[in-house]
Amino acid sequence: MGIFLTIVFAVLAILLLFLLAGLFIKKEYNIERSVVIFQPKEKVFAYVKILKNQDHYNKWWMSDPQAKKTFTGIDGTVGFIMTWDSAHKQYGKGEQEIIKIADEQRIDSVIRFERPFEGIADIFMATAAVAEGTKVSWGFSGKNKYPMNVIYKVFNLE
Repeated sequence: MGIFLTIVFAVLAILLLFLLAGLFIKKEYNIERSVVIFQPKEKVFAYVKILKNQDHYNKWWMSDPQAKKTFTGIDGTVGFIMTWDSAHKQYGKGEQEIIKIADEQRIDSVIRFERPFEGIADIFMATAAVAEGTKVSWGFSGKNKYPMNVIYKVFNLE
């Protein structure tokens, strides 16, 4: 019985430490990446502002081609909404809405997740002319609720 109690107390101590850490770890996150594409900026922006094109370059979308998607509005314009519903737990259900477009420069969207976890994130894609072609930058920012902020940090879900 002594070993059992030791294991129980050890697990409880780890859980308590985990929960306490969540009080001190920031809840906001901001992830940004970029790549250079050897094409003119106008052509690249025209392609990335169409959300349906994400099926061809977004690794997340490409990993579940069976996800059911619906579209509302005119793709590539403010107000366009793409919803998804996947049988895979890791993809879940949600929607992405274009909320702002600075022509040939930047497109801003909001993603609303329904499952596996509820949440809202702001995303952007921006293009800039460089000597080699076009630099495409994208970012994802939002807020994780407690204790999800610890889970995202521990498992490096970036």
